[in-house]
Amino acid sequence: MHNDSLHAPCAPQQNHLLATLPAEVRKRLYPHLELVPLPLGLTLCGPDCTLNHVYFPADAIVSLLYVTMNGGSTEIALVGNDGIVGVSLFMGGNSMPQQSVVQSAGHAYRLDGRLLMQEFEHVAAVTHLLLRYTQALLTQIGQTAVCNRYHSVEHGTATLPLAPVKPRSLAIE
Repeated sequence: MHNDSLHAPCAPQQNHLLATLPAEVRKRLYPHLELVPLPLGLTLCGPDCTLNHVYFPADAIVSLLYVTMNGGSTEIALVGNDGIVGVSLFMGGNSMPQQSVVQSAGHAYRLDGRLLMQEFEHVAAVTHLLLRYTQALLTQIGQTAVCNRYHSVEHGTATLPLAPVKPRSLAIE
């Protein structure tokens, strides 16, 4: 059976962060977005890799993994169409401490990290939006840590993403 999931058309508005950007920012950034396929298992960035781009998943899910010194890994968060892969870039780092691996194939919009940084540094609404997303991501990481501490795989517990943040809750007022 042929899987057409990597050939489905996507629009930037499928990613809630992109859809929620102020109109003038969308006008500046959308021409620079590159729709890229994300096949299952693709590593977008390994631990301590230099970030040049950020990814806004449209219909894919990316797993953020913490990799230990002995090579083991633990999932710490999931990023779907409500988020962005590459938070470290606009939070002051140029590398990610975790590994980002595609868990559910689909597409994402890739953007040069320098362009996002310009908007983050000069447009308060973008700064506010991305900081709110970062807060939600940190909450998800904390919830995952608690679940990993108190629930074992033997009990059939699965890691679940946060309920998607609705664009309305991220809207800039």
